[in-house]
Amino acid sequence: MTRASLDKQPHEVAAMFDDVAARYDLTNDVLSLGQARLWRKEVDRAVAARPAERILDLAAGTGTSSLPFARTGAHVVPCDFSVGMLREGKKRHPWLPFTAGDGTKLPFADEVFDAVTISFGLRNIQDTDAALAELYRVTKPGGRVVICEFSEPTWGPFRTVYTEYLMRALPPVARAVSSNPDAYVYLAESIRSWPNQPALAARLQGVGWSKVAWRNLTGGIVALHRGVRPTH
Repeated sequence: MTRASLDKQPHEVAAMFDDVAARYDLTNDVLSLGQARLWRKEVDRAVAARPAERILDLAAGTGTSSLPFARTGAHVVPCDFSVGMLREGKKRHPWLPFTAGDGTKLPFADEVFDAVTISFGLRNIQDTDAALAELYRVTKPGGRVVICEFSEPTWGPFRTVYTEYLMRALPPVARAVSSNPDAYVYLAESIRSWPNQPALAARLQGVGWSKVAWRNLTGGIVALHRGVRPTH
């Protein structure tokens, strides 16, 4: 994979995440200036998992994002296509049912989850619409989706500063703390090329999700998108 390549071949992206698995959570905390933890809390609040619900946490990586759902008494399934991430997660949280899966061909039956969620992973799936359709397929009628993803800062001057940070500051910082800094160059470029808030909302609606809405976090650096699978 060339550093500038955004032609996301699944095996290449999976291998890249395998390489960064051991220090991924630490690196995210450093690069986001601690905001990653706040964003996870907002996802937890939006999903609002309840005891005995079945929750799919797609692109769960090492399972850090799955823990709040498990604590509510919900049955959470952390799913990822990076075996390296899953292996690291299993070491840390052996009780969680880590599952290998491709977001465009999920290994689950139709209509089995009460809620599905993906944080900072949708960008890395080769076919965004196929992934949104798969999340829809495995969600029960009346079930909900929560997507947390990098987005477009709402204030123009800040947007410019943020883009410069991503492309200039992020790679050297990643070199200092990450086991594979080139992975973070790819991630920075993928953030820049990602659809903005209304464009992603339109794609959710396009595959059938209803009541689609979003909320900006940290001035639009991140957006929390939500939707419901209609009951008929």
